[in-house]
Amino acid sequence: MYFDILGKIENIETIAIGKSIRQLKRLERTYGKGRWRKLKGTAKIKLRDGQIYIAEIHWYEAHGIGKKEFKIKRILDEL
Repeated sequence: MYFDILGKIENIETIAIGKSIRQLKRLERTYGKGRWRKLKGTAKIKLRDGQIYIAEIHWYEAHGIGKKEFKIKRILDEL
């Protein structure tokens, strides 16, 4: 991952569940079958160059498998 999450993720919302996820087949092939959800939230992140930001992040999650494939969707504020 090209960034680290500092602290906890806040304002978590579900974007899609199950067959509504476009990448569902790939997720099941890569990580296994599960009740996959795509979520978004805000968190304090630190990039490789040391810059710290508040950003909106998206990820996939399934019970028993955990959180996978975090990505930054938008930088909200610089700290």
